[in-house]
Amino acid sequence: MYLSGMLTALVTGGTSGLGAAFARSLAREGFNLILVARNEDRLREVAEDLAGEYSIHVEVIAADLSDREHVERVAQRLADTSAPVDLLVNNAGFSVGTPFLSEDFSPHDVGTDVMCRAVALLSGAAGRSMMHRGTGWIVNIASIAGCVTMGQYSSIKAYVTSMTESLAVELHGTGVQATAVLPGWVRTEFHSRAGIAGSSIPNFMWLNADSVADEALADVARGKVISIPTIRYKTVFTALHHLPRPTVRWISRQVSGARKREKKA
Repeated sequence: MYLSGMLTALVTGGTSGLGAAFARSLAREGFNLILVARNEDRLREVAEDLAGEYSIHVEVIAADLSDREHVERVAQRLADTSAPVDLLVNNAGFSVGTPFLSEDFSPHDVGTDVMCRAVALLSGAAGRSMMHRGTGWIVNIASIAGCVTMGQYSSIKAYVTSMTESLAVELHGTGVQATAVLPGWVRTEFHSRAGIAGSSIPNFMWLNADSVADEALADVARGKVISIPTIRYKTVFTALHHLPRPTVRWISRQVSGARKREKKA
């Protein structure tokens, strides 16, 4: 396999969905884990399961990444030279379904704090620590949604992709690698939490979370800065980048309209 040895990975949002899939994939390869999530009881339950199944050490940090003090605690753990973190997965996130024109802007604030500010700050903390050792991997979960124009979530994920590429430029030649992962529709509780049934999405467009994590980590091992799991979504990514922008906005309107109809149903 790609990454192995007595290494340690920190995964945010590591108790469910795609984050849990990354945690399982890394655990199978013998990585010790640091799981970050808000629910401490759930963290300890998942940690116990992973430690028992894979015979690894699992540390937990209960933190709400919309709280700047909590983010700083995670950053301090990444900077700890006495127990270095070799691989960071910035995965924590959620769908921001609130329109830009809504009078209540608080969901946008929280989304930006969790999926932009925290990602950048933790990437920087990890990158500085890893540079001193001359090795390390930073994996930021973006999305194919960042290639379209469907509200704040698309805007945030476009930022994550661009920020990760910029970080990769800064890290060039240091031995530390940054990779943005752009999955498509993944079957997790992410969509149900957002009130998205996904019935308008063809079955062949849905991906398995464990397969996405495995393929993404294989791309990390190959040194890829942009990882797009599966041929079908590589094709989507290429098409979206070559289509005229008015066409991309038209596609975005159609998909957004379908999602709104799902919610009403």
